[in-house]
Amino acid sequence: MHLQVLSSGSGGNSALVCAGDACVLVDAGLPGFEMERRMEAARLGHAGLDHVFVTHGHLDHARAAGLVARRHRATLHCAEALMHNASIRRHRRLSTLRIGSPMSAPSARGDQGLLLTPVELPHDALPTVAFRIECDGRVAVILTDMGVPRDDIARRLAGAHVLVLEFNHDLELLESGPYPPALKRRIAGDAGHLSNEQAAHMLRALASENLHTLVLAHLSEHNNRPDIALETAHATLDSLGLSRVKVLVASQDEVGPNLAV
Repeated sequence: MHLQVLSSGSGGNSALVCAGDACVLVDAGLPGFEMERRMEAARLGHAGLDHVFVTHGHLDHARAAGLVARRHRATLHCAEALMHNASIRRHRRLSTLRIGSPMSAPSARGDQGLLLTPVELPHDALPTVAFRIECDGRVAVILTDMGVPRDDIARRLAGAHVLVLEFNHDLELLESGPYPPALKRRIAGDAGHLSNEQAAHMLRALASENLHTLVLAHLSEHNNRPDIALETAHATLDSLGLSRVKVLVASQDEVGPNLAV
């Protein structure tokens, strides 16, 4: 199984996960033409996508989901409420997310493929989920857009070899930044986004001896800096005796490396 972040940030989020002939896209938050460009840059095979999974309905995650699924004749998995969206309801191959239950994502050839478990998160788009993705005993976790750390959620997402985790904002930068007060309260609230310190809490709850790569995701352009997020992540891993873990920062503008899970 391989994971590649295609884009991460408030301008659009997407990650590609492939195992054998099965390819799954988690979120499609960029415009359609840019999603295709990123997938081409990731050298998506000629067979294309088999499935598109959407974590929640905010545009930076769902913008081009229907368009991409139609172009690739992929099954689109999303919350039932999203199926009323004009860009999604025209797609004929729809599947409702079964939150808390493993969902099979086979390849077009019928191979076993991937197993994805959606786990609900506290966020102001209901429902919002993280995904635990498994294949042949290897586990990847994609967790962004979470308002407050919760250990019970970490237990449901346990065992990651590769972890994509939101490090959205630094509290001091958020407080002194350009956003209006209402937006600042929303971001820092229990249904908003994880600060670096809150992300460190989740990292402590999620990290195990399995973990070999951590990807810092959904960093705010205005309210965080990569060096601050990296310092927090490395300090947390060091305290856990996991300094060997490779730490990367996902980019808004460039496709990330192809990571073997």
